[in-house]
Amino acid sequence: MNSHTTYLVFGPAATLKRMSSKLFGDQEPKFLYSRTIEETNEQYFVAVYEEYEKQINSSVTLTCIFENSPKHNKIILKKTGGRMGFRGSSLSEERNVESNVIDFIFDFAKRYGLTVQEERISDQKEEE
Repeated sequence: MNSHTTYLVFGPAATLKRMSSKLFGDQEPKFLYSRTIEETNEQYFVAVYEEYEKQINSSVTLTCIFENSPKHNKIILKKTGGRMGFRGSSLSEERNVESNVIDFIFDFAKRYGLTVQEERISDQKEEE
């Protein structure tokens, strides 16, 4: 089972470049690190979102690695924290930060005519 989710977004270079600033403006992260490589015209962002769930007394952290190149955006989402094990019924009907970020990706892509593809990589090694 994968411990992360990867999305590839394809479209015009100008729209792809605008996606990162719009994402981090709408869904403001707790920490944001960026790096630009001038030779290849690529940008890399690492955003850390954190939210505290009072009902279950735990915090959930979402790490978003956003790679912007002229041909595509690669967005890797890794959720950590929270409680494991038996949860019973859900105490909260509120939307969490992960679903907000995923909804933003699909909404932005639909609005500007981009193509989103979920990359599926198996973490399990093949047995021979």
